[in-house]
Amino acid sequence: MLTVVGNLKGGTGKSTVAFNLAVWLAYDKTGVKAFDLDPQCTLVDVCEVREEDGYEPIVEVSTDLGELERLASDKKSKCPIIVDMSASNMPAMVRAISLADRVLIPVQPSQADIWSTQRFLKIVADNLDKKNKTEVLGFINRADTHIGVRETDEAEQALQMLQGIKAIDIRLYQRTAYRRSFSEGLGVFELDPMGKASKEMKRLATLLD
Repeated sequence: MLTVVGNLKGGTGKSTVAFNLAVWLAYDKTGVKAFDLDPQCTLVDVCEVREEDGYEPIVEVSTDLGELERLASDKKSKCPIIVDMSASNMPAMVRAISLADRVLIPVQPSQADIWSTQRFLKIVADNLDKKNKTEVLGFINRADTHIGVRETDEAEQALQMLQGIKAIDIRLYQRTAYRRSFSEGLGVFELDPMGKASKEMKRLATLLD
């Protein structure tokens, strides 16, 4: 299963989501292979921190698009693949989408992010391999924790109305635990297994298993 985590807009938490999913999958016996196709190489950086600090399992990350293409064509391999990408490397983004079994789109709760997601969905639709029957899933990321803020509900409703995407019933909230765990090279469920952020991420990871 090749899962691309992406969106056009920066700051949606793509690398944090990709990293946590990769760490989650790394615990399975089949392991995981991660690819960072974003020139900022944030996923590479956090996985290097993880390795330097001696945390296991190690998550191997590649920036080689050719290697991704080779792994995607290997039908015998059961190792899941996670790809972090951004619009700043558009050719790699387009190619990764064409190889994907699943496109996972984190969406921040704002109108600007909904508009950006609409544009991204057009790119996705234009570049999907129709033979793959690729899943396109979206969810609200960095949701506000204050019950009185309406933007999260409004953004989720707007996301559900977009064409070409299935909105999944999961929210990841704006929590310090995500930033702290990321800076330490840990999955949020490793840093605080019983915390709210851990439970949110486990729900997402389990749904995608």
